[in-house]
Amino acid sequence: MPFDVPDPIRDLAELDALFATPAAPSIRKVTPRLTPAYRQMIQASPFFVIATTGPRGLDCSPRGDAAGFVRIHDDSALLLPERRGNNRIDTLRNLLSDSRAGLLFLVPGISEILRVNGRAHLSRNVQLCESFSVNGSAPKIVIVFQIDTVMFQCARAIVRSQLWDPAKFKAPGDVPSAGTMLADATAGEVGGAAYDAQLSERIRTTLY
Repeated sequence: MPFDVPDPIRDLAELDALFATPAAPSIRKVTPRLTPAYRQMIQASPFFVIATTGPRGLDCSPRGDAAGFVRIHDDSALLLPERRGNNRIDTLRNLLSDSRAGLLFLVPGISEILRVNGRAHLSRNVQLCESFSVNGSAPKIVIVFQIDTVMFQCARAIVRSQLWDPAKFKAPGDVPSAGTMLADATAGEVGGAAYDAQLSERIRTTLY
């Protein structure tokens, strides 16, 4: 049964009435291309999240590698290697039907986040893919990302969450393991301790 939303907002006028006008820096920080400072944020980031949409719904997926793994082609385009994952390829399926995408770049220890919106296309060009090889393994796909807008997100969300505070880090066992989550999702058909026991080695041998 759908959740009955209490006192819902029904139009933009009602929404706008609840919030103050954005301060000038919130508007002025948006650019149609990379600035030198925005370039440095991407070059320092080992992790981003990509959001897409398609006929099967929304998707938001993590991507990570050594800082600098996202290649800046020029101030209006990024090249994103599609490293090995679980082969669901939800992001890639979505991009074939709707090229719109949003990226969030995080830099460990830094509270500002870089937001990049644009359109993404899939390239299987052999030379391009091989230029992203690691340990002799090349990605099958490189996402060519055409930038529409770039801006930085202020630090409030990271500060409130204390995301980079080591005192707040969780230890294994504080939250469910991958095997436990898989067992819960499948009513015990797969997952569990056996899955966890093999996971580290499987990740190590299939990282690229």
